[in-house]
This record gives sequence, structure tokens and C-alpha cells, in this order.
Amino acid sequence: MAARFRRLKGGVSGALICRVDIGERCYVLRVEPERTAVHHRRRGFACMTIAAAAGVAPAVHYADPVGGVAIMDFVDPRPLSEHPGNTAGLVRELGGLVNRLQSTPTFVPLDQPGDIVATVLATLDRSGLLARGLLDGHRENLARIRAAIPWTPCGLVSSHNDPNPRNLIFDGRRLWLIDWELAACNDPLFDLAIVTFELAATEDLAKVLCVAAGRTPSRSFLARLAVTRLLARLFYGGIALEALAAGPGAAPEHTIDGLTPAEFHRAVLEGRLAVDGPDIARAFGMMSLATFMRGVSEPGFDEVLAWARDAEAP
Repeated sequence: MAARFRRLKGGVSGALICRVDIGERCYVLRVEPERTAVHHRRRGFACMTIAAAAGVAPAVHYADPVGGVAIMDFVDPRPLSEHPGNTAGLVRELGGLVNRLQSTPTFVPLDQPGDIVATVLATLDRSGLLARGLLDGHRENLARIRAAIPWTPCGLVSSHNDPNPRNLIFDGRRLWLIDWELAACNDPLFDLAIVTFELAATEDLAKVLCVAAGRTPSRSFLARLAVTRLLARLFYGGIALEALAAGPGAAPEHTIDGLTPAEFHRAVLEGRLAVDGPDIARAFGMMSLATFMRGVSEPGFDEVLAWARDAEAP
């Protein structure tokens, strides 16, 4: 039986993604770029397979990390705006998916055991993309946060680490999480914090999300979620920019001229930032780093950090 191939639009990872129709069955063929290290492929494919077994990701039929090839069920996407529960219902269902994911066997670390945000920040600092000392403030404020909320390896859970709307598929009945290349063990609030960037951006929706994920949205818990939002910004900044690391002889950046999140999304919607290519990755990375520093510099941040410190371990 002949197979029909149709290339699908991928994300920023550079993977080749195709829809494959064989008879009445539809699959997704994913081929990772050669630059992705085999150990990262092993981690991503293993996490995706665990998530699929838990009903969080589409079924996985084949995964070869050495060859960088995976085959999954194709899910015909519908706009998220068509979710019958509207935004609150979508957020509630996504909170349930996060809760189900965190109940799976714990994923392996992203790169090496230890503070995932500190590791990403250190990797960016060594990359040569940014001038020496430009990340000193980020490193000092990360240490300030960790003094109040220490990194605790014993409390880590399976995390997607990028549950943004582009990595969600609504099939008309339910949601699925896709694109698992950043998946790893992480802080239990990390995925929830990322969902609040776009989908659960109000306090009311954040509370809906937390309850659906099995959390009680007390003042101290919401404070801890707010601090984790800033940690997620720092993580995103490091991930996005490290991939653009300066080559030999390239001049490093001497300023972090980041847009605000609202300005960044407006630039994308207005077409001033192309959705493919290095410009949007750079703008997103710089926006993320700048947003972290703006957040820790807010007049009320010390109070938020104090409330977060007193929260029970999630």
C-alpha cells in the first residue's frame, strides 16, 4: 500500500515533520536535525513515550534516538478557540494533563543533575553570545531566589517544560501535548507557570489551572507560582539564545535590549518578527532575559519572595 507524505510546519527545533497517510491511518514522521545530540534525542523520545503511555501525548509507534526518527499518531488539529469550555475549560483540561504527567515515572534531567535554570544560564554564559559580565545580575538574582526557595532534587516531577499554545493540539474532543524536546524532570510548578504566560494570564484563570492540577491556590502558593514564572523566563532566555551562540570571531552582544512580553507578541502579530529564523529566537531570548530582570526589580518582589519562601513544598 502506497504511503502519501505531506510536510507539516514545524517549530524552532529544525526537525523535519511530515504527515504520512497509509490507507485510512494517519501518522506523523519526525526526523530530528543532525545537530541534536543523541543523548538529547534519547531523553526527548523517552519522555514522549512515557507521556503517550499516560495519554498525555499522541501514541508513539516507533522511536529511534540514534537515527533521530519517531512515528506517532497524527491528530487533526482544531483551533484552541473551539474548545467547548472556552478559555476556562481549556485551562482546566490542561491543568488536568499537567497533573497526569506529573504522576508518571519521573523523567531524566535535561542535561545533568542539578538546578535546571542555573545549568541553562551557565551554558549561555559560556556560549560567547553575550559580553562578559552581562549576565551577572541574572546570576545574582537567581542566587537570591534560591536562597529563599532552594533547588530540591527530591521533589522533581516529569515536566514538558514548554506547554505553550503552539505545543497543544485540540482534536475537537480533548487536548494533547506535543513536541517533547525540552521535556525533563523539573520543579512541579514549572509547567503551570509557563501556562500562565498566555493561556492562564489572569489571576482567576491561574486559580482554575492550579485547582485542576491538584493544587490549592493560597496566597503563598500563588506567590511561589509568580517566582517560578520568572525562573521560567530565565530558562527560556537561556534556551533560545544558547542555540544562537556566536561563532568564532563573532562580536558578542553588549546589551540586553529586550521587549516586554506584550511588545514581543504584538511584533509577531504585526509581522515585524518572522515566525521562522534567528530574529524571532533572538528577540524571544532577549525578551525573556529582560523580563526576568524587570520582575526581580519590581518594588513588591521582596514581599512576593517572602510569601513564596513560606509556601509548603509543592
